[in-house]
Amino acid sequence: MEFDWSILRSGEQTIYRLRGLYEQYGYRRFKMSKFEEYDLYVRNKDFLVSDRMITFTDARGVLMALKPDVTLSIIKNTREEDAGPRKVYYNEAIYRTSKGDDTFQEIMQTGLECIGTLDLYHIYEVIALAVQSLQTISPDYVLDVSHMGLVSGFMEAAGVAEADYPAVLEAVREKNPAALAAFCRERGLSGTVQTLLEKLITTYGTIDTVLDQLAPLCVGGKRTREAWEELSSIRDLLKANGLADRVYLDFSVEGGMDYYSGIVFRGFIKGLSAGVLSGGQYDKMVEKMGKCCGAIGFAIYLDELERLRPAQTQWDADVLVRYDEKTDLTALTGKLAELTAQGKRVLARREDGDLRTRETIDMRGGKQA
Repeated sequence: MEFDWSILRSGEQTIYRLRGLYEQYGYRRFKMSKFEEYDLYVRNKDFLVSDRMITFTDARGVLMALKPDVTLSIIKNTREEDAGPRKVYYNEAIYRTSKGDDTFQEIMQTGLECIGTLDLYHIYEVIALAVQSLQTISPDYVLDVSHMGLVSGFMEAAGVAEADYPAVLEAVREKNPAALAAFCRERGLSGTVQTLLEKLITTYGTIDTVLDQLAPLCVGGKRTREAWEELSSIRDLLKANGLADRVYLDFSVEGGMDYYSGIVFRGFIKGLSAGVLSGGQYDKMVEKMGKCCGAIGFAIYLDELERLRPAQTQWDADVLVRYDEKTDLTALTGKLAELTAQGKRVLARREDGDLRTRETIDMRGGKQA
């Protein structure tokens, strides 16, 4: 019997399909408690989307929090001595406020993490799975990628002081050339430097075309050269596997420099203004938590998917079976079992109503179907 996906909401369909995708690549389900010790989150609050949490004191007198994040728990429960990278996926409810909303919500989130000694293949694999995840949701998608090595390398080449990195990053995130020009005037930076920094705002296009355009600007510094080479290698692998067409280079993709060390990315689908997927390589976050290994992953925000037009079936059921007090219940239940064994969705009703069904069987008055 073929499963009818249309009876599930958008988020439910996504969960089932992505679970199969991730398990094909050796990722295993990570299941966690609804809460963790509050201290885990307060020590890493800058990594969280929101630092507001629902807290309570447990029977031991320890302050706990309903989890606002899954990644921190996965890092906490990963052992450095494990052979090979740990590859896990999750489907968990998190509890936090949404942007522009002061009320707490239970938000379903799915995603994956790859933690351990990483090489180029692992980084490619996670990005490829991000692309395939978006394809699973909708054919109309875009994955925007950036690289913290290129961003910091451009600022370093422009002579921007590290203390001023946040100001430049804010202008880049907002794609605000006026703010960047004002910053350069205040710091007395030359027009040549301003032109270089503006590349961080104006650069946008398919990863295939834009990387070639940026190549001459990335040969001088070690940081920019290594970042460009990594992106170039990932681009080649994506192209070889038919996954590069909708991958774009965009330096406005957010990635906190205190936590992210390499590639960062964000996924969008048509019909939703907010991104539905975000991720990146967060080695610095793992290091901050006392573990010497690499990490890369992404999350998909299922609450955003529910904003799409919900999946609807044309029919309430395949077969409506009408019955009344004179109907032989043995015959009725036997008929329902026969129909469901054929893969049909059935609805047994006594009451009249406005129902959409492909077929109606009338067993009222003792009739035999």
